[in-house]
Amino acid sequence: MARNNGPSRREVLARSAATAAALTFPAGVFSQAKNTIRVGVIGCGGRGTGAMFNSLDADPGVVVWALGDVFQDRLDGSRNYLRDNIKEKERFQVTKDREFVGWDAYKGVVATKPDYVILATPPYARPIHYAAAIEGGCHVFTEKPVATDAPGIRQFLAASDLATQKKLNVVCGTQRRHDLAYLDIMKRIHDGAIGEIRALYSYWNQGGLWSVAKTPQMSEMEWQLRNWLYFTWSSGDHIVEQHVHNIDICNWAMNAHPVKAICLAGRQVRTDAIFGNIYDHFMTQFTYANGVIQTSSCRQIDNTASRVSELIVGTKGTSDAASRIRMSQGSASKSYFPKGPSQGGSSGGSDYSYPDMNKKPDPYMLEHKDLIKAMKSGDYVNEGHRIAETTLTAIMGRMAGYTGAEVTWEQALNSNEKLVPARFEFGPIAVPSIAMPGKTKLA
Repeated sequence: MARNNGPSRREVLARSAATAAALTFPAGVFSQAKNTIRVGVIGCGGRGTGAMFNSLDADPGVVVWALGDVFQDRLDGSRNYLRDNIKEKERFQVTKDREFVGWDAYKGVVATKPDYVILATPPYARPIHYAAAIEGGCHVFTEKPVATDAPGIRQFLAASDLATQKKLNVVCGTQRRHDLAYLDIMKRIHDGAIGEIRALYSYWNQGGLWSVAKTPQMSEMEWQLRNWLYFTWSSGDHIVEQHVHNIDICNWAMNAHPVKAICLAGRQVRTDAIFGNIYDHFMTQFTYANGVIQTSSCRQIDNTASRVSELIVGTKGTSDAASRIRMSQGSASKSYFPKGPSQGGSSGGSDYSYPDMNKKPDPYMLEHKDLIKAMKSGDYVNEGHRIAETTLTAIMGRMAGYTGAEVTWEQALNSNEKLVPARFEFGPIAVPSIAMPGKTKLA
């Protein structure tokens, strides 16, 4: 699937399901707001543009303040889309001197002193941009994942510690953590509803995604950056870039990260040059410190079975984490479901389903609402360490897949393998080699 240079409508809509409601505030609401919240966007593709709409939806005081992107056409597409689709025109306050293009565009956005920044570039740049935003005194909403290699993770962790020292709030784009149904189900799991957790399963299996063909006008660096999904240095591979959501749910259920991983993975179908050097499937076994195993499956191959979900198995029942708990026969305990409106399932009348699934707020909007609430109330939030640990979990799985070795948490965290180029400039850059299990060494 080819991709044009503007934010795709699908991406924007996916990130702003409640945008229509956001853009139809009663007249005068914004003008009556006492607090203006200036938001800068670093990375003006579909994710950044969609996140900006989610931010507008979250609070009537939010205004679009500054934009930055490596590419002029991406910034143009985002600016025009935002300007044309925000009905309260006073909420679009980007001026020419607050538009920044190029490798250092992030520095320009931070220098305009936004109240918070949205970090939505491809993940290779996240540690750099995050550190600059924190040093510049900005609160941060950062997309996931937050790095593609261990040096990046260490840089992100250090910046998160600095954010704590400076009392700067940080929320990351793992929207399931802000979804009211997930929050309800996970609290019940942590309260013991399904007993002790014995096994976890995570899935992100689907067909292929968009790609960008190289044109004669593109340098090798420009093509790899526009086609960033398919290079490990820029995306982390799809186990990191996409499957991180499901892995995060399992870590959340365990309140811990795994201590080691082993993985069977490869590049069997999606082998054309346009698909860079990443794999098309991973089957990973993550082991936690108490011996519990998460079986993780992710695949991007057309014409195969799709599944995007999680399953948590306990001694008394199971849960999809998203909306339901099913009790094992004879294990029901109604004390876990004091107000369960959907009791009466197939396991003795004690299963539980989250009520009003169709009425719950958009979790993409709630991420920003929670961040803004923390900024206003002083009820501090910093999700930096948590998302760094989940990102490293996925990187550990990739390392195990690429090498064929069992990889421990310490090996992954202390790895000196630096995938991100030492210098950012348009021109020639070699296509990284494709990892070969049993031959590629752990670095």
